[in-house]
Amino acid sequence: MARLNDKIAFITGATSGIGATAARLFAQEGAKVVIAGRNAERGEALAAEITAEGHVACFIATDVTDPESFSTALERTAEIYGGLDILYNNAGGSSSQDGPVTDAPLEEFWRCIKLDLFGTYLGCRFAIPLMRKRGGGAIVNSASIMGAMGLPNRDAYTAAKGGVIALTRSMAVEFAPDRIRVNVVVPGAVATERIKRFYEAEPHLQKQWDAYLLGLAEPIDVAYAALYLASDESCRTTGQMLPVDSGILIS
Repeated sequence: MARLNDKIAFITGATSGIGATAARLFAQEGAKVVIAGRNAERGEALAAEITAEGHVACFIATDVTDPESFSTALERTAEIYGGLDILYNNAGGSSSQDGPVTDAPLEEFWRCIKLDLFGTYLGCRFAIPLMRKRGGGAIVNSASIMGAMGLPNRDAYTAAKGGVIALTRSMAVEFAPDRIRVNVVVPGAVATERIKRFYEAEPHLQKQWDAYLLGLAEPIDVAYAALYLASDESCRTTGQMLPVDSGILIS
């Protein structure tokens, strides 16, 4: 049996990168998948691709930093599929504007907080009432090794992702009585097109690549971790960090 058979899954940042890979994987594992993001062209194309393969998916335009947009998207999900079982808060990202607290633009701090932390907060805020109606659910948040270790020149992103890890633990305790599990995937650098361009623009970061014991992760590696946390296989797992870091946290 498929690992997410008949589950309803909402994946943010799903029009490219890790999110798109997870959307394909979740659909292949039997989920009805909502591809949530801002790029309608890519989102609709991915939904059509998944549907053509015999699975179930649709695109819903979603801005995770806007409460009305996020709330409306989840309400629309419940209208289309009848509820919600899985929320994968995958949307997020750093930028080359980040840096030390003494130098980085204040706008970059608020951009990271709004996208990475507030977006996760909003998703949980609006998804949990829908999950309660289903008798439980699984929330998979997305953090970063930068929220779990010290690295230079990424203070805003580190603050946001550290907040996601702390929020995950808090919500795991808060909503366990509702049988809602909350866990967090913690990737290192992942070889998406965006990250490749990012490192090409900042070649001094190459030494960080070299610290990955098993090489850089691919998007499918992170998607498989999210799949485990979304599935009933992890029914006794909550409040946990699942690193997909190629050993960098221990190196």
